[in-house]
Amino acid sequence: MRCPKCEAEMEAVTCGDVVIDRCSACKGIWFDRGEAESLSKTWIAEFIDTGECEVGHKLNSLDTIACPRCGEIMERFIDIEGQQLQYEKCIKHGLFFDAGEFTLWAENQYL
Repeated sequence: MRCPKCEAEMEAVTCGDVVIDRCSACKGIWFDRGEAESLSKTWIAEFIDTGECEVGHKLNSLDTIACPRCGEIMERFIDIEGQQLQYEKCIKHGLFFDAGEFTLWAENQYL
């Protein structure tokens, strides 16, 4: 699978019984449906979200992001006050977070 943001190869990362896809270059993370929600309840967010937030913020300027599963253009969601977090979602297949965004998203799921 290719990264929907920078086109680099995605690598499989195993988290217990869940396998997610992390970009080998920009460190963005693809979660198939339900995976992000199941992993946000654990300490694992910081373990798998290893990229630099600054890299992720630079990639937010890209407007048209295709789902790595079906190729459809994903919707962009802005979460958390002040637009600190922007992530992409394919309604059919899953979520894509730039480096640093999954940790921020996970921290704010249970406020």
